[in-house]
Amino acid sequence: MKKSATFGIDIGGTNTTLGLVDGEGNCLFEESFPTQAHESFSKFYSRLSEKMAAILERFGNEYHLQGIGAAAPTGNYARGIIEAPSNFKWGKVDFVNILRQHFDLPVAITNDAKAAALGEMEFGAAKGMLNFMVVTLGTGVGSGIVVNGSLIYGHDGLAGEFGHTTIKPGGRQCGCGRCGCLETYVSSRGICRTVFELLARSNCSSELRQICFNDLTAEKIYQLALRNDGIAISAFEYTGKILGRALADASAYFSPEAIIIFGGLAKAGELLIEPTRRHFEENLLDIYKGKIRLIASKVANGSAAVLGASALIRKEIEKTGNGKN
Repeated sequence: MKKSATFGIDIGGTNTTLGLVDGEGNCLFEESFPTQAHESFSKFYSRLSEKMAAILERFGNEYHLQGIGAAAPTGNYARGIIEAPSNFKWGKVDFVNILRQHFDLPVAITNDAKAAALGEMEFGAAKGMLNFMVVTLGTGVGSGIVVNGSLIYGHDGLAGEFGHTTIKPGGRQCGCGRCGCLETYVSSRGICRTVFELLARSNCSSELRQICFNDLTAEKIYQLALRNDGIAISAFEYTGKILGRALADASAYFSPEAIIIFGGLAKAGELLIEPTRRHFEENLLDIYKGKIRLIASKVANGSAAVLGASALIRKEIEKTGNGKN
């Protein structure tokens, strides 16, 4: 008898990760590929469906696919669509219906940060927690908020756009069209912008001066910080300062037990977490000080969003009983 499995899809601004997940939350196979968010959705979907078909062909004799869960920036759980994310050129995409027509399976979608929160709650650092927040730091910034054990969607399915809270009025231009959004300071792109501002204000020596803006990545800044490059270290300190202050403000709304940092930029570990934690504690209201843990994701290989997307569709199947056998 075949075992059941689901697809978990994490669509990021830079890369998309596709995982085949069994009923115990084990990722049987995982593959990443460039999202190419500057291209049309049809081109992206062509690549995605080809990879899904190849995985099904490889595992089809042992597993049957019950459903597909997806995570994407501005993924709207209530409406099943991707609502024109600011770093993409897709516009509004009727994602759930497109996949249902192609695969004839239950499909669900949510925001990437909400999926990460589900993944952390089911399999990661938030297991057993009832009140916590997951903050995703990638090409953009998002959040998944869990209160009393329930993920918060809001009245329209779009709650949790933490990256588009205004941290500096009149500040950096954001892809959403506004200025001063948190995302423009603490995302992988944001830290690159910080580096160039620091370089412009300083005459100190730095290997970062040899890298043009289009070639600069958060990973390169991280590697140079490990080699004690002063500008790179200052960039992480500044990023942690901005993020810590924003998280202190967010904590006043629902007093979480923990805040979990997830995503590509979070791979910098203590280079980012230490200054963030320090500025977080400094800016917390006294009644919250020392009560809220700030921790990095513990899901293996950073797969929280993939596992969360898989958990999302499993919960939908449990509610409706529509899983394919």
